[in-house]
Amino acid sequence: MDEDLLPARMINEFVYCPRLFYLEWVEGRFADSDDTRVGQQVHRRVDTETGAAPLPEEGELTAARSVTLSSEELGVIAKIDVIEGIDGSVVPIDYKKGEPQADGTPWPSDEVQACIQGMVLRDNGYRSDRAELYYATPRRRVSVELTPERLARVTDVVAAARKVAQQSSAPLPLVNSPKCTRCSLVGLCLPDETNALLARQEQQPRRLVPRDPDQRPVYVTEPGSFVGVRSARLEVARDKEKIASFRLIDVQQLVVFGRVQISTQALHECFARDIPVLWMSTGGWLQGFAVGQISRYVEVRRRQTAAHAQGGNGLAQRMIAGKIANCRTLLRRNARADVAATVAALKQLSASARECDDFASLLGIEGTAARLYFSEFAKMLSNACGEFAAQFSALGRNRRPPPDPLNALLSFCYSMLTKDLVAVIVGVGLDPYLGVFHRSRYGRPALALDLAEEFRPLIADSVVVGVLNNGEIGPRDFIRRAGAVALTSQGRKTVLKAYERRLETKIRHPVFGYQISYRRVLDVQARLLAAVLVGELPEYVPMVTR
Repeated sequence: MDEDLLPARMINEFVYCPRLFYLEWVEGRFADSDDTRVGQQVHRRVDTETGAAPLPEEGELTAARSVTLSSEELGVIAKIDVIEGIDGSVVPIDYKKGEPQADGTPWPSDEVQACIQGMVLRDNGYRSDRAELYYATPRRRVSVELTPERLARVTDVVAAARKVAQQSSAPLPLVNSPKCTRCSLVGLCLPDETNALLARQEQQPRRLVPRDPDQRPVYVTEPGSFVGVRSARLEVARDKEKIASFRLIDVQQLVVFGRVQISTQALHECFARDIPVLWMSTGGWLQGFAVGQISRYVEVRRRQTAAHAQGGNGLAQRMIAGKIANCRTLLRRNARADVAATVAALKQLSASARECDDFASLLGIEGTAARLYFSEFAKMLSNACGEFAAQFSALGRNRRPPPDPLNALLSFCYSMLTKDLVAVIVGVGLDPYLGVFHRSRYGRPALALDLAEEFRPLIADSVVVGVLNNGEIGPRDFIRRAGAVALTSQGRKTVLKAYERRLETKIRHPVFGYQISYRRVLDVQARLLAAVLVGELPEYVPMVTR
């Protein structure tokens, strides 16, 4: 599994204060202050994407705003406020609310962030010799030359930040530092008391019963929509005109994309009815979720924590074995060319994963299987998808950001699957962020990703193959920007419909032997996992089809 890309903004925080970096990036803690609100105002204009941002081989970049690029070599991702093209070179400009140091030079944290933006541009093929910082208070630009010394320091800083992010606890707070008085997290960090305090948290078993399968998710994708409640119905309006209405008793989840508002009354009704609310980015990334009262099932979370500490007690091995077996089945059923050698290799790797007793070896097995599987993935596509298949075969699986349509589809469907499993896992009393295979980190629902492994080929990959081979999705459904590919609004709606159809598909559960929809089996598998964790069942059996 690839290491996570660190946002350039988080590297800025690390230079400012390693503890602040850890609290925000690893623990996901954030609080607004006057300074952060002023910063949001300063960024309001440059946060809107404008201007073309062609790759170097596609044409000259003259001016663009809010461009996101990543560097696999440096291991970072950066959202650049403004890029200006000058005589064949590009200059990234980062907007800051305050002012430079008294001598006119940039603050060390700002300088590092500016250098990262220049390095990311270079790694994407652009020529960049300097970066600039625009300080809003004096309305002044400060230039930062990309010297070898500065670039070497940035590399060291990124490595140091990654090392800190891997620690099990936050660095010690700064001592008597003037930085603390202006820090938005001072009330959460408690720098003077942290060394003396510890935090603890607790919470009763639930029966192994899946939820009502008649309830369905409600997706709100139209920008500017407003979700309210009236007479026990969720109502969606835009420009004060009602465009949809749903009975609350029929709603399984409320999922909103991008610029969608939800009333407090609607949230209260959802929480009272145990309906999770999930917020997605416009592109489909899970950004957060909200529920009412969490489960009182304390013991399952205690056992989950113990299983995590002990390496999963075989859970990870079974999940990965199930995933590889399902990849093999999907490939064998849908390939339009000879894949016999890969199918045989995947069968052996699945068996090896089940018997593996070493986590590092399991990672290697999973990585090998993924490479084999995705190297043949395009062979499941029809001839009409030849261009998409060729691009994917050349680039391979890549998600940050997706460089081709097939990768964009896979990432979107994986994100939909993950959000469904987050909701299910919370519902059965587990912590979606404490996994047995994926590393725990803020923003990564590790247990949801663990449970998603066996369902990626069964649900997400199957949806991708289906929408392409059936002609439901084509070139018109994608947009390209700065080398990244994303679904259009209509494309997202089409994929969501196909994804929901897949969840309605009936299959025979390998343990219970009855017909069950994929939507309901997600819930059943989560409850099976909980039962194994508390000792009610001897072992976890992944969902594997033949």
